[in-house]
Amino acid sequence: MITKAIGLVAILMLAGCASLISSATVRMADNLTTAMLNQNDLETVREGAPAYLIMIDGLIEGDPGNTDLLLAGSKLYFAYTNAFIDDEERSKLLADKSLTYAKTALCIEIPDFCMALSEKLAVFKQALDNTRRGDLPALYGYASALATWIQANAADWGAIAKLPQLTVLFERCVELDEKFDNGGAHVFLGVLGTKLPPSFGGKPELGRAHFERALEISEGKNLMVYVLMAESYARAVFDQELHDELLQTVLAKPATIPGLTLANTLAKQRAAVLLEESSDYF
Repeated sequence: MITKAIGLVAILMLAGCASLISSATVRMADNLTTAMLNQNDLETVREGAPAYLIMIDGLIEGDPGNTDLLLAGSKLYFAYTNAFIDDEERSKLLADKSLTYAKTALCIEIPDFCMALSEKLAVFKQALDNTRRGDLPALYGYASALATWIQANAADWGAIAKLPQLTVLFERCVELDEKFDNGGAHVFLGVLGTKLPPSFGGKPELGRAHFERALEISEGKNLMVYVLMAESYARAVFDQELHDELLQTVLAKPATIPGLTLANTLAKQRAAVLLEESSDYF
């Protein structure tokens, strides 16, 4: 089926139907990303995702200015990196690719803001304040890729220095539309608030509030939020009762939710490990 679709796109290219090519290509990239995110067999995704990555690289090479393709590619790279890659050097390599795609899309969509990426935080925030609701996909895509990149380069103080930028990026995403991506910006802010020390802007109770709001927005369907709240907040404040309750909720809920199945399957796997470690940790 995929081979046939590629063949049809090639025929359209020869016919010079650029607008149809763009539509079909973006749809294919979206379908690839959705297929991976809807998988509940982790090994299938682990083994099959590299072929998806190579394919989307090829699609982007054929249409390098297509921001929908760039953001889809970035999302696919950081989802795969976060879910399956443990090797430090490989994580850096894939996170670099994800961030490059997201930054390219951002600079095409919001060139004025792109010019402020390397500026001091005050200038960066001023430029960020000028962004609008229509800029949200590019802003959120860049922020998500940047979060993955910082995580992959956690030993580099240059990467850690970008945490304040990352925080204000997600805060702006919440301001523009807090429900975007099932409240994903709230989830990131929950992690940042509970994992970071106060000197870097960490605020555990504010982080908990972000987690709780993300749960409200996703109607409790995003199981990874429960896991992150248990691991990042409950452990930080030594609340074993909350910790275990959150993880037991994850294990009791269904994993198969459109767009969340892969994340939920990973959440159940992680919840079981954390729950088993609970008595040792507390």
